[in-house]
Amino acid sequence: MNNRTLAILKPDCVRKNLIGEVVKIISEAGFKIKAMKMTRLTKDSAGGFYEIHKERPFFVDLVAYMTSGPCVPIALEKENAVAEFRKLIGATDPSKAEEGTIRKLFAESIEQNIVHGSDSDENAAIEISHFFSRKELLENYIK
Repeated sequence: MNNRTLAILKPDCVRKNLIGEVVKIISEAGFKIKAMKMTRLTKDSAGGFYEIHKERPFFVDLVAYMTSGPCVPIALEKENAVAEFRKLIGATDPSKAEEGTIRKLFAESIEQNIVHGSDSDENAAIEISHFFSRKELLENYIK
């Protein structure tokens, strides 16, 4: 069964002009893009998205980073999408990421790690709905 996950190409990915390269890697790994757009998060939007981390010491810096420039949220579909995408992007700390993963290839640090990936099917559904309406997902349906 195919399911969905959310990727966000973070501000450092956009700033480094790596959108095309990263999307190519994602596509070549068999993910289908269901919806994609470029946006700039507001403090409220980023704070709401990362609310799960609100009590963590890095929350303020995370919100500042995610609002520092445009980002590209992408709804992806594939069998075992969440696990497969997390394997493709690699560890949060790029120095610990496996060779060939997106973060090993492009990320500079734990803080500026190029890409977000949902950590569970439940969170993927919530995160996708943060950026895309049901109508956007249906109108952009690609078989």
